[in-house]
Amino acid sequence: MVKRNKSFKKILIINPFGVGDLLFSTPLIKNLKHYYPKSQITVLTAKRSAPVLKNNLNVDLVIGFNRGDFKELKKESRIKAYKKAFAVLGKIVFSKFDLFIDLSLEHRYSLFVALLGVKPRIGYNYKKRGRFLTEKVDIGGFVGKHVVEYHLSLLRFLGFKPNFSDLELFVSDDEKKWAKDFLKKQGLEESQNLIILAPGGGKSWGDRSYYLQWPKNKFIELAKELMTDDKIKIMLVGDSSDKFVCDNICNKLDNKAINICGQTNLRQFFAVLAESNLVVCNDTGILHMASALDRKIVCLCGPVDEDVYGPYPSSEQKQVVSKDFPCRPCYNRFGVPECKHNHQCLEQIEVEEVLEKIKNLF
Repeated sequence: MVKRNKSFKKILIINPFGVGDLLFSTPLIKNLKHYYPKSQITVLTAKRSAPVLKNNLNVDLVIGFNRGDFKELKKESRIKAYKKAFAVLGKIVFSKFDLFIDLSLEHRYSLFVALLGVKPRIGYNYKKRGRFLTEKVDIGGFVGKHVVEYHLSLLRFLGFKPNFSDLELFVSDDEKKWAKDFLKKQGLEESQNLIILAPGGGKSWGDRSYYLQWPKNKFIELAKELMTDDKIKIMLVGDSSDKFVCDNICNKLDNKAINICGQTNLRQFFAVLAESNLVVCNDTGILHMASALDRKIVCLCGPVDEDVYGPYPSSEQKQVVSKDFPCRPCYNRFGVPECKHNHQCLEQIEVEEVLEKIKNLF
């Protein structure tokens, strides 16, 4: 354990994953800032996730990078690729960090930081990849408790207990104003409740994103039921990979729903989400954005364990609908097997169940 009275001037946190995973680390970041208020905290993360930390007063610098960029640049020009890599690495080298928190589950980052002489180096020993860390937790995956709680448990190496556990996502006043104007142009009336439907699976699961998706026909049926109430406006959302399913649903609703799938950048989407009254979604990054923005949520969980990856922290306004199917949850140790049951864990969730959850939240 690190000496509790030791102070750290510069802290580096690495989390190279998607939006939801980065949001899972915001409680840890807040606790670190609380215990080391004079420290400068830098977060190295995937470029597409970096906007999550904008306006977060607990973070002093965000370095966004994509390993894929280096590969593409290398095809074009090795010199450009190396220049870009050194630009990122240079920020780490010259910052002279004195505490490193590694959430990557890799060994490359901790090796590089170890070569710089940074101590302590705290993180996870997943598949023996934590060999360059000075303090580590042995894991085979995230099992039995929420990922947020795993991250917060790393504070024990510093001699602290967590004081904060809520996910954090901050929308500026200017962004809120933009969202209100945008929604007005989309036809949302002040008297209407905005219910967001996120029927896609996002990009993190790649070509298996459909494993996460409640059936499209059930989203359509749900939307039709909700649209019988004039005080409700339906909006379909998702990233570019979800555009086909959102467009298809919108067409089935005679284009009476607002469809903004792929039409906003990430910060604009956060602002729109913050204006919603309720979000119905699969277990994707949008769930965790909505949770961080303290929205009412109905989450449809299939292969993923909601106790590990679901809405956090749990509350009455964050409702989960799932089925006790024998092989569920099947997502384990960062992998999911081929489904032999035609995705019955999601197929068996009925529209009436979801409607009941929504009614209970209004």
